[in-house]
Amino acid sequence: MKRIFLLCCLTLCSINIMAQVNGEVKSGASSTHDTASRNPQNLDPVKIKSHKKANISRLGGAENGVTMGQGELFRAACCNLGESFVNSASVDVNYNDAAVGARQIKLLGLSGQYVQMLEEGLPSSLGASMPYSLGYVPGSWMKSISVSKGASSVKNGPQSITGQINVEYLKPDIDTNFLINIYGDTRMKGEVNASKGFLINKNLSTIVLGHFERDFSHHDDDGDMWHDSPAITQLHLQNRWKYSKGRYIMHAGAGFLKEERLGGQMDMVVNPYKVILNAHRTDAYMKHAFLLNQEHNTNIAFLANGYHYSLDGTFGNKTYNNGHLNFSSRLVLEHDFNADHNLSTGLSMSGDRVDESLSLMASNDWLTREVVPGAYLQYTYTPSYRLTAMAGLRGDYSSLYRRSYFTPRFHMKVVAAEWLTMRLSTGKGFRTPFAIAENHFLLASGRTLVTPNVLPQEEAWNSGISLNFYIPIADKKLKMNAEYYYTDFLHQAVVDYDSDPTKIIISDLDGKSFSHTFQVDVSYDFSDEFNILSAFRYNHVRCTYGGELLEKPLQSRYKGLITLNWTPLMKIWQFDLTLALNGGGRMPKPYIKADGTASWESEFPAYPQLSAQVTREFRHFSVYLGGENLTNYRQKKPIINAENPWSPDFEPTLIWGPVHGIMAYAGIRMKF
Repeated sequence: MKRIFLLCCLTLCSINIMAQVNGEVKSGASSTHDTASRNPQNLDPVKIKSHKKANISRLGGAENGVTMGQGELFRAACCNLGESFVNSASVDVNYNDAAVGARQIKLLGLSGQYVQMLEEGLPSSLGASMPYSLGYVPGSWMKSISVSKGASSVKNGPQSITGQINVEYLKPDIDTNFLINIYGDTRMKGEVNASKGFLINKNLSTIVLGHFERDFSHHDDDGDMWHDSPAITQLHLQNRWKYSKGRYIMHAGAGFLKEERLGGQMDMVVNPYKVILNAHRTDAYMKHAFLLNQEHNTNIAFLANGYHYSLDGTFGNKTYNNGHLNFSSRLVLEHDFNADHNLSTGLSMSGDRVDESLSLMASNDWLTREVVPGAYLQYTYTPSYRLTAMAGLRGDYSSLYRRSYFTPRFHMKVVAAEWLTMRLSTGKGFRTPFAIAENHFLLASGRTLVTPNVLPQEEAWNSGISLNFYIPIADKKLKMNAEYYYTDFLHQAVVDYDSDPTKIIISDLDGKSFSHTFQVDVSYDFSDEFNILSAFRYNHVRCTYGGELLEKPLQSRYKGLITLNWTPLMKIWQFDLTLALNGGGRMPKPYIKADGTASWESEFPAYPQLSAQVTREFRHFSVYLGGENLTNYRQKKPIINAENPWSPDFEPTLIWGPVHGIMAYAGIRMKF
């Protein structure tokens, strides 16, 4: 109705108004020369809204990746970062186990610890918080998500092996409206998100972000007397600031998070096996930038952030406590020699202090400290829009391992034709594994967890190639992307279920470990209102377990995806549908029970997942209604030997598929 009203105004008044495509602009309208002479008057400013398509856009530089804006994120419930990849062909999100509800992303066929997680360019959660960090970023707080594949830029450190995921938050000086999102679902989960930006003066602005969620009920869909997932209560607050004057810009902020997870057996069971996790996190960050020379874009910046994370966990008769103090800082200099040559260089310093204690283990308490100073140099050559080459090298020193290591990386983008773009990348990556901290959810297993306190640094090469095609069909373009990535590990923290049926062994790689990933995705806009995306990915992942090169367990061999988006009636309505087919894969070697039968099948099957959402836009709010796992597919017996949780045969960590059935949800997003 807004656009119809505006069209009438334009016709009656003969006004020429120019509107920007992205976002919301104000335009002072004026009449033409003839109209002005007949009716000289000033018109009030007209506010025009236009809707940006909820598509995924590709990164513009040499790195291969995509950016998802709010329009794309709102195509699903998107309660948090972990639920933001429903429509993603590249990123998978799975539960690690049925006891603590830990979720983990997978990129290029490998688990999430090989993806460097960033929040506005700053490193985020590590260690014990890693299995839950996807749930620590509320969906309504996010402005966009950028996913780059392969060994990414050396600016942010050596950790990126399979890619980077960077989250941009709402901006204090832009998102000044009062925003609130209220969500509820049939699993009795309720959630409230709110944000408000304040323009204190022309230079200073701030934004306050709040999030609260709670599961008001427990569920046992499969009747095994276990909670399908823990009941979560979370409170998360952040305050972010921006100051800008002349050539100086400052960003700073702080946050607080408290979360409780209650899971395990139902209370009516005698001597129930309980899983209880209490987490606290406080964090702060600051970014200072000063423009030295505008003509050459010469600027210097200092970035720093840190957090303290504590976790107190109970797994039946085992207890685990973790306190993790992390800091990271960078001093960066950027300079454009001319339009073709760019140089970025900098110094960095990061550190971790991890205090851990675990019952039922010979060494109950231990402390891990690491300080890593480093430096990097990155050069970008762009002689024309057809070629971009980026080469980077960084060197770091680890106080924990008492060694220096070097990280080379190279990216190149070639626009071979107007319809074909090629990207190449290769590079090395390193990361420090915290064996028990990152895998503490394995303590829910009845098996004995065996691992040294300190493992060697993980080290891997990653290389990839991607081709982007733009094929004209009718008056539209068919967009096609084909890519291949190969990751080869020299050192890796291997979680071994296969060598000993009574143990889970975490150790350094002794043999080969690699992954081949091939993906093709195609998208086409049939009209401004209707578009479709389809994708297929194949994973070939192998690792050495107990001297035998085997397929990685609990990893789907392939994934097919189709998403449909229809926005009729000038985008007042929005309909979204996503169908995913996850291929089967290998289970860890089963143990033989007393009756001679295997404890589980050696393979898990392919399974479908269907989700849908309908959104209705109003002037100051939108209402959405949707459903997940509409095929109602559930993994049968996600908990092995659920009736005997105190036995060594108890196993809740072998999750490969959904543990919940159909779930419906509804919510409202308001903007004032």
